[in-house]
Amino acid sequence: MPDTTVPSPGAPLDISGWTCPAPLRDQPRVVMGHGGGGALSAELVQQIFAPAFGGELLAQLGDSAALSLGGARLAFSTDSFVVRPLFFPGGSIGDLAVNGTVNDLAMSGARAAYLSCGFILEEGVEMPVVAAVAEAMGAAARTAGVEVATGDTKVVEAGHGDGIYINTAGIGLIPDGVDLRPQRVAPGDVVLVSGPIGVHGVAIMSVREGLEFGVEIESDCAALGGLVETLLAVTPDLHVLRDPTRGGLAAALNEIATASGTGVVIQERAVPVPPTVANACAILGLDPMYVANEGKLVAFVPRDHADAVLDAMRAHPLGAGAAAIGEVVGDHPGMVVARTPLGGTRVVDLPMGEQLPRIC
Repeated sequence: MPDTTVPSPGAPLDISGWTCPAPLRDQPRVVMGHGGGGALSAELVQQIFAPAFGGELLAQLGDSAALSLGGARLAFSTDSFVVRPLFFPGGSIGDLAVNGTVNDLAMSGARAAYLSCGFILEEGVEMPVVAAVAEAMGAAARTAGVEVATGDTKVVEAGHGDGIYINTAGIGLIPDGVDLRPQRVAPGDVVLVSGPIGVHGVAIMSVREGLEFGVEIESDCAALGGLVETLLAVTPDLHVLRDPTRGGLAAALNEIATASGTGVVIQERAVPVPPTVANACAILGLDPMYVANEGKLVAFVPRDHADAVLDAMRAHPLGAGAAAIGEVVGDHPGMVVARTPLGGTRVVDLPMGEQLPRIC
């Protein structure tokens, strides 16, 4: 029987009995990597939050939870946004707050209907900045066809925040016949990505660090609900969708491989990486596979439908650069490997933390 005694505030925390693997065991305090969407994040959720909260729905650990309520199938999701800086080429924290939650719902096949909005404001932030973020958020909601129905505002003392943090939660309806979850992934499925990767993360880095790459890189932040509806119109028999945000494409593929108990093989040459992103990552020592995106999705599709779904992606404005990048195999379950242009193979691990913290 585990000891459930709650330690008193300020008391030293005994982590000797925790069952989680390193490096969480070696971290008695939260580090930035725990919020990066990689292995540290997964350990934090699996070893602390999931046991504390329990429940079958939470155990699915999807982008959103699929619920049954009053005969309807709903998707429900929440997300928090702490991006720095608040405004960047192609968007702002307000756009992210709407599009991020809309996209999490879309990955369940749901069309977002309503959002909640919680603002955490730091004392001293300028009112025109708050107004600009709110206006961007309202415009993004109208573009996505979703209504901000309720909200909350809190203020923290100067020095205890970073201007503005936002939390959003959303609900939407899942159409009949749609069942998107990693457990449906099977060997033979084709892996599709809706466009070039790494754009959002590099756009944030460029303005955060004042870097010049010869051309301005704009975030790919966008609401993907319309694109998902287009794909489902081709066939409702998509197996799983995921938006590769924190941890990038590598994290999304690893999460799906682990949850489905299958292996994933991608062709490195087929992964669409814009030259500007590739050049920036080469300069910064980053791997584009691990850089966050905010307007792209990954789809695992039965082979019989893959060509039609890929054509539909490419015909949509948000999927013009779509590509087939690999397939699901029965070998090496839970592992993602990449075939290199030179004919070799490398393992694409789940990132430990995040190369670029606070990009969403």
